[in-house]
Amino acid sequence: TSTEALVSETIPKRLAVIGSSVVALELAQAFARLGAKVTILARSTLFFREDPAIGEAVTAAFRMEGIEVREHTQASQVAYINGEGDGEFVLTTAHGELRADKLLVATGRAPNTRKLALDATGVTLTPQGAIVIDPGMRTSVEHIYAAGDCTDQPQFVYVAAAAGTRAAINMTGGDAALNLTAMPAVVFTDPQVATVGYSEAEAHHDGIKTDSRTLTLDNVPRALANFDTRGFIKLVVEEGSGRLIGVQAVAPEAGELIQTAALAIRNRMTVQELADQLFPYLTMVEGLKLAAQTFNKDVKQLSCCAG
Repeated sequence: TSTEALVSETIPKRLAVIGSSVVALELAQAFARLGAKVTILARSTLFFREDPAIGEAVTAAFRMEGIEVREHTQASQVAYINGEGDGEFVLTTAHGELRADKLLVATGRAPNTRKLALDATGVTLTPQGAIVIDPGMRTSVEHIYAAGDCTDQPQFVYVAAAAGTRAAINMTGGDAALNLTAMPAVVFTDPQVATVGYSEAEAHHDGIKTDSRTLTLDNVPRALANFDTRGFIKLVVEEGSGRLIGVQAVAPEAGELIQTAALAIRNRMTVQELADQLFPYLTMVEGLKLAAQTFNKDVKQLSCCAG
């Protein structure tokens, strides 16, 4: 499991990773950089719930490092064979056999609510066992509140902390709500993946017409200075109003720019208003301004400083 992997005292020569969850990908890259030969078995593609360009960019980065990514691959059978000295795992897939010294199963975490006997209280659960709550952390039972990874909210520590605070306020007579419409998320692979708001597919699912632009990092001065232009910054705007509704970024420092995007979305800024802001030169967050400018100009023709 991911918990056991974090306290492992040895680095396997060959590591097979089942799953493409955030934890799976972060640990896969970590073990690869520590010297393991890593193979990822992904039932679909990497980051299949996100914009397709994200998975494509991270897959390319992983393969450049020697990490084998087997997409649309599942292990139909797993066996452990004892040989001379240490044994090995043998995974049977539709695309052939895979052998590994260690096996990391990281298919995601599920709330451990089954032993709480919540069925006796009337608290509503999702099919996966997560407690269903409203924005005020109230469950389906009036006097019972819940917060954190046991609920159907995103499993991030900052979401859990904010939810816990609001639950405490509401339990003591207050009226606080948690708005997750501009919740930033970061995956600490290299390059990092950072998202906030709508992807294009999510917006279309909700009936929102969109316009979008994607800026590759070879247009961002900081990335050029770092000699690392892997990735992109994509802005999604509401068609007609020009309001920024989503940002997806793959970049070595993507996590450092996403909060600025979250604030812009929270404050209902248009992409033109974002483009008109002053951003310090030679910072990764300047890429947001450059991406915003691509809606009405060719940023390759700018002299410098995203003016």
